[in-house]
Amino acid sequence: MKNPVERPSKVKYYLDIAAAVAARSTCLRRQYGAVIVKNDMIISTGYNGSARGWINCCDLGECWRETNGIPHGEQYEKCKAVHAEANAIISASRLDMMGATLYLAGFEDGKRIPNPKPCQMCVRLIENAGIINVVTNEGQDTPERGM
Repeated sequence: MKNPVERPSKVKYYLDIAAAVAARSTCLRRQYGAVIVKNDMIISTGYNGSARGWINCCDLGECWRETNGIPHGEQYEKCKAVHAEANAIISASRLDMMGATLYLAGFEDGKRIPNPKPCQMCVRLIENAGIINVVTNEGQDTPERGM
């Protein structure tokens, strides 16, 4: 009998995809990737970065919020980036997102953030999109309902 192939769990699989999506981030402070999944099918992906047509911070070599000492989680309106969760949501059909799960991976200084959480603005978007679960770490056997 052959040795069984060791496959990653579905949670790890989708979080690894979210991590790969995060590699496209244009943000200098933190890199996030989001994957929306329903019925074991990827509906949409998104990463954090400047709005379309704006110059990316990674191309400028400077983050305005960092330069001006604005702490994480404050004064989002002064950031030119669109969050990964928001980018994934605006790229998907509302009908497809109803009852879906969002997988979120984040990095800072090249290290994976162990349990990234959506900001309060993104929590509202996630709930309004009809997404019912958010998964942020491989230790979650089942996705969390709600935020």
